[in-house]
Amino acid sequence: MLLTFLTLGLTSFGGPIAHLGYFHAELVRRRGWLSDTAYAELVALCQFLPGPASSQVGFALGMVRGGGVMGGVLAWVGFTLPSALALLALALVAASLEGPLASGVIHALKLVAVAVVAQAIWGMARTLCPDRRRAGLALLAMLGLALVQVAWAQVAWTQVGVIALGALLGSLLCRDDSAALVGQQAGAAGLSLPVSTRLARACLIAFFALLIALPLLASGSLVEIFYRAGALVFGGGHVVLPLLEASTVETGRIAADTFLTGYGAAQAVPGPLFTFAAWLGAGMAQVGGDSAVLGAIIALLSLFLPGILLLIGVSPLWGRLRARPAARAALAGANAAVVGVLGMALYDPLWTTSVLSHLDVVIALAAFIALTRFALAPWKLVLAMVILGAVRGVM
Repeated sequence: MLLTFLTLGLTSFGGPIAHLGYFHAELVRRRGWLSDTAYAELVALCQFLPGPASSQVGFALGMVRGGGVMGGVLAWVGFTLPSALALLALALVAASLEGPLASGVIHALKLVAVAVVAQAIWGMARTLCPDRRRAGLALLAMLGLALVQVAWAQVAWTQVGVIALGALLGSLLCRDDSAALVGQQAGAAGLSLPVSTRLARACLIAFFALLIALPLLASGSLVEIFYRAGALVFGGGHVVLPLLEASTVETGRIAADTFLTGYGAAQAVPGPLFTFAAWLGAGMAQVGGDSAVLGAIIALLSLFLPGILLLIGVSPLWGRLRARPAARAALAGANAAVVGVLGMALYDPLWTTSVLSHLDVVIALAAFIALTRFALAPWKLVLAMVILGAVRGVM
């Protein structure tokens, strides 16, 4: 099982939606680890929860195959390790790169990030904001963030408050639209995870205890920053960008160029986008004079931990939770607000710090069209942009 997920971690390019397709083809169709109905139910559960959906699905598949949490841990290690090691290695090398060639490559990676996030917003808006009410919630979220940023500058909890407000408004406004949001295509039965009620209760207690205690006992630490981001990421891996940017770049823990370069580099490696934490943890540790490897490990584990704790904790309650219209409606509102949060992140910091000339506008637009119109794989786009950036750097 470990080798199976290690192979997937080495070959699963294309982001979380593509990862779910790889899992289905290899583990459901080819190996028959669980039925199509159970897999659809599992995907619905992980989309309902905060955290990296594809990694949570992989963890759950490991639990099904391995008969418990240890199977999930092995699956997570196999799927996550390749991209985490690649980004850690890039972070260690990047600190020594200087000169016009390196500057050109770094700028190209920042333009990749602009195109990738724009593609994510385009796809998420079509799925999560299909009607006027949810589109209105997304625009309201963008307006709220813009006003807060003008009046009080950026603060780490602003995005969290906007998403929470979106969930509250969604619970009131989106009940009529929520019936098809959460795995209704799967039917009411099919999924069975080997999780005891006692273990589930312990994981839920641990999740909320850490979420409350870490800001009080270890505010500003790597563990607190990345655990909070992982606990509050609704809507997929790209949404971690604004949450982490507010906690790292805006607080001076890491340079904006370093942050965006790593985010662009993360598009070139297979596996989960959350392994971007390895780049950030290494960079933040180096700034503080600490071990880059230790910083990467702490950031990586802290970002993934809350999603895994929630998955285990909610598994026995999933049937009852998904049947509640208020819960589905709140999720609809939260996801709509996430689109607005990501829309603001596309403008600031991505656009304002990456698109610096008319030529940059053309390149970013061409990259976006390559992703959306011609379905170019992100890693191929990264390779092409790196070559173009190197040429621009030496000219």
